[in-house]
Amino acid sequence: MKITGRLMLTMLSFSIPFMALAGEPAPHVMSMSAVDQNSPLVNEVRKATAKFKDINAALAAGFTQATPCVSGPDFGAMGVHFVLGSRINAGTLNGSEPEALIYEPLPNGALRLVGVEFIILANIWQMQIPQGSTAAPVLEGHLMNYVAFPNRYGLPAFYELHVWAWEQNPVGSFADWNTQVSCDQQATG
Repeated sequence: MKITGRLMLTMLSFSIPFMALAGEPAPHVMSMSAVDQNSPLVNEVRKATAKFKDINAALAAGFTQATPCVSGPDFGAMGVHFVLGSRINAGTLNGSEPEALIYEPLPNGALRLVGVEFIILANIWQMQIPQGSTAAPVLEGHLMNYVAFPNRYGLPAFYELHVWAWEQNPVGSFADWNTQVSCDQQATG
């Protein structure tokens, strides 16, 4: 094979991945994968929280702001958490009753619902499982994450699960951090 033929094959092999990428949507406009769109828990959360797209409905239901916009320099953000203390203290897990609603600050000062967080305090969970068990809670097939004390939220040790029902998350609908959520518009003062 002549040198020009080898060169053309080499160049073609380098261009194929770029041609494939050219057909992919940009990360910020990607739609949820078919798996995430059909997740029973994501669908349940959307149905249960649609009314809370309006922050005033969340406030009227008793949700109160618990955090400023939570962000990580390498991981995107979690957003502003509004919690319903009575649900946290109840110590039950129900896919249609999240303990926290998560909002992203917008440039005009508004807040946009992006997801929810399910929370159960570790000491409450330990009272609910057989003595000596170290099993972590599972919500509709999704293992919850353990957050030790002390933590940035000032809470005792707890388990949590994020569900990004209203904002696509490139790393998954149940990951803690979402690179599509930003705290750049968080009000200061």
